[in-house]
Amino acid sequence: MLLTLEIEHLLGVSFAAHSPASAMPDWPPQPDRVFSALVSAWGARGERAEERNALEWLEAQRVPELIASGGFARTPATVFVPPNDPETGRVGNRSVMPSYRRRQPRRFPAFRPDDPIVQLVWRDVDFDNETIVALNALAADTPCIGHSSSLTRCRFLTDCRTETGVLALRCVYPGRLAELRRLYHAGLRPNPGGSVSIPSSLPSAPARSVFADRVLVLEHIGGIMPDLRAAALLAKALRDVLMSGYKKSGNGAAIPATISGHAADASPSTEPHLAIAPLAFVGPRFADGRVLGFAMVPPGEGDLLDQEDFRDALWAVAPWNECQGRRVLKLACGGFDLTFTPSREKGLRSLEPAPYIDGAKIWATCTPIVLDRHPKAKGNTEREEEIAGLLRKACSNIGLPEPVRILAAKHSAVQGVPSSSPSGRAPAWTGWRVPKSLASRPLTHAVLQFDTPVRGPVILGAGRFVGLGLCRALDPTEQR
Repeated sequence: MLLTLEIEHLLGVSFAAHSPASAMPDWPPQPDRVFSALVSAWGARGERAEERNALEWLEAQRVPELIASGGFARTPATVFVPPNDPETGRVGNRSVMPSYRRRQPRRFPAFRPDDPIVQLVWRDVDFDNETIVALNALAADTPCIGHSSSLTRCRFLTDCRTETGVLALRCVYPGRLAELRRLYHAGLRPNPGGSVSIPSSLPSAPARSVFADRVLVLEHIGGIMPDLRAAALLAKALRDVLMSGYKKSGNGAAIPATISGHAADASPSTEPHLAIAPLAFVGPRFADGRVLGFAMVPPGEGDLLDQEDFRDALWAVAPWNECQGRRVLKLACGGFDLTFTPSREKGLRSLEPAPYIDGAKIWATCTPIVLDRHPKAKGNTEREEEIAGLLRKACSNIGLPEPVRILAAKHSAVQGVPSSSPSGRAPAWTGWRVPKSLASRPLTHAVLQFDTPVRGPVILGAGRFVGLGLCRALDPTEQR
């Protein structure tokens, strides 16, 4: 039989973070978070025996599938809130009053989905009516999933036809209810649920690149921004500024290879490292390619963004500006003086990373790919096949499967993106500016089609760490 838990986000926004230290939203809500919300409702309803039996039945089931739409993350501003009442026995202690409490920095990551309804689907399960009645009683009294402002309507359905979803990444397990109860009575924060090892018999999650889908956005807030074709030089300058932050914060002797791209002996690192990519106004019909900011894209799971040394280095070069009420990073490059901020209260859609992260079968370049070498073939057909081979290898280099179809061309399929090379009569300075180490290599735009959806960021080629070869999930409405 089929069991579906339907969760509707009533405000159209999900407020939930990967972890207390994370600035990235947790979307879609994982089963461990949902189960914890049901357990909280169970406690508030008086810990009824029949509802406990239903929860213990639910935690013993196989990992559910998740069916959720895409959307975009809202980068949270840092706000300062008073902590909970302090434990004190002193009579007349003013610190119990909110106006006298010290403020702690907090962030409230949010995700605005295209569809506010999420489904958790358990297939081929056996249940009785008493279990479903108890689960629905808990679901009806579950007002939020995640933060208390993330209001939800929840219900269990037994006759709902659903599409195939992806396997959840964090799960619950037998004994999870007892574990949560024990932590609650000990006054401790619950740990996340277990990670899932995906069996071959269940739907697998989309393939993903070696780059994390957690990014740090730097919004351009001052100075004349150069053209998109100079973005690679700005990306390199931003990396240099970040590395100087390690020196300013006293960690200059221990700049990690994930930042510098070099091993301890100064040789090029063979492991993926931080990429810095431009975020420009591209895609919509009237897009003009203006660069509005940059994204720092770490490798792996994005743990680099949570490291204390990284935050110290970033804050060292982006000090707090009292006049503007935010941190400001200043960058001088090629005669341009620019300022950025790593936090935004109100973001532009072009700065949202979702189009560069969401799973899709078709991807198109927003900055041209730097090929690893010059094609040697002479004929047009042979040359196209050789370039396609180089692009397939570029996909393999970042952990993606080989595309089933490749179209390499001078022009991008994304509106607002300049061509990979100047036209015959245009002066040479209208071409793309790249670091000296890449200056002799050819550039090309491309459209890549995969057999199954892949998840970004998709950044390809020899210039990927300075934002060249940045791809965007191609919406059919954005194609020229």
